[in-house]
Amino acid sequence: MKLPHHPPDTSDLFAILEQGDIQKILELQLGPLVKEAYLHWDELRHRDPPEGLDHEKWWLGIKWARQAILKPLPFVDKDGHPFWFGSPEPVLIDLHHIDQDAAGEIKSATETATPATRDRYLLKSVIEEAITSSQLEGASTTRKVAAEMLRAGRPPKDRSERMILNNFLAMRSIREFKDEPLTPARILHIHRMVSEHTLDDPRDVGRLRLANDIQVVHNDDGTILHQPPDYHELPERLERICAFANAGEGQRPFVHPVLRAILLHFMIGYDHPFADGNGRTARAIFYWSMLRSGYWLAEFISISHILRKAPAQYGRAYLFTETDGGDTTYFLIHQLTTIRKAIQSLHDYLGRKAKEQRSLERLLVESPILRAKLNHRQKAILTHALKHPGASYRIEDHQKTHAVVYQTARTDLLGLVKLGLLEQTREGRAFVFIAPEDLASRMSGLKR
Repeated sequence: MKLPHHPPDTSDLFAILEQGDIQKILELQLGPLVKEAYLHWDELRHRDPPEGLDHEKWWLGIKWARQAILKPLPFVDKDGHPFWFGSPEPVLIDLHHIDQDAAGEIKSATETATPATRDRYLLKSVIEEAITSSQLEGASTTRKVAAEMLRAGRPPKDRSERMILNNFLAMRSIREFKDEPLTPARILHIHRMVSEHTLDDPRDVGRLRLANDIQVVHNDDGTILHQPPDYHELPERLERICAFANAGEGQRPFVHPVLRAILLHFMIGYDHPFADGNGRTARAIFYWSMLRSGYWLAEFISISHILRKAPAQYGRAYLFTETDGGDTTYFLIHQLTTIRKAIQSLHDYLGRKAKEQRSLERLLVESPILRAKLNHRQKAILTHALKHPGASYRIEDHQKTHAVVYQTARTDLLGLVKLGLLEQTREGRAFVFIAPEDLASRMSGLKR
């Protein structure tokens, strides 16, 4: 990742204005956007300016327009300058859709919201976020291995797996204190959960960093991208973050709850208060804030799954803010887009599951035996098994996925064996249940 070009200082631009330039800028009626995009100077300098203006004067006109929509935040950068945020049209549009999707009801595949299926979808989401959030910070374990570890409940084998397990446990605990205020002690506790047994110095777990030289974020070539604030400032900065997190609608200027959650994410990342694990901590606090504000669907989405697909854009959103006078609008727009993509990914997933379920129901509709004998948990196994011949299932995994007692999980699997829809074998002392290659034909045979 390259450092973006710093925008020219607007005060310097006034010095190069010639007679008639201001009139030209006013006549163009420039707004904060360029073709519906909130461009940084690093992007704008590659575009063709309006006739009669060069890039510098074009930028000056855009900055004038942005000053009208920017509002101050109760945060300052490492030099004591305030951060700002704006709500141009792309922000308002995204907030409208997120308000509809994340705080209302799912409009498609509504069977997800039923008690029988909620825990299954929630577990999938938490596993996905735990894995990809850790992979963003260097965990190298594959998704398949990590998911099997979490579902089976086995101990982690290495540091990467430990990162993922920590994040999984932290994400599951978020809703337990979503109605409580955020405090510095709570942030330290979250950091302890995500970083236990993963840091080079175990003493750094759950404590603020004690130096400035270990938190420089840089490229592989040594280019410094971000130098966080002085570590002496961290206690006060953490207090300010908590005050902002706990503020209600009476806060001025008003900050939309989704923007507040994103800004908490941003400030933890910017301040880098810990020796390591800042990103995981920041994203966990984002989820806490979303749930606290009533966006229940946040439990079912994984923003890290989207971020991992384009990590450079994630980093540039931070750098655009830092290089353009603390304008967090760049980061807000990036994260709003990420949230909407994560929600769409959930809807796509639910659509696929609904289609699979309908296919299974068509197989079951002509079989009185299957309709009478199978419960929703067994149907879920068969839906997966039809798509993954040879897949294996264990009683403990089934128990955790569906939040049932061991005996219920055992009865489910043995019942499918009795019907000839799973094959039973042993690995050591444990029973393993295998999806046969000809499962569809076996189900069709039962219909007759």
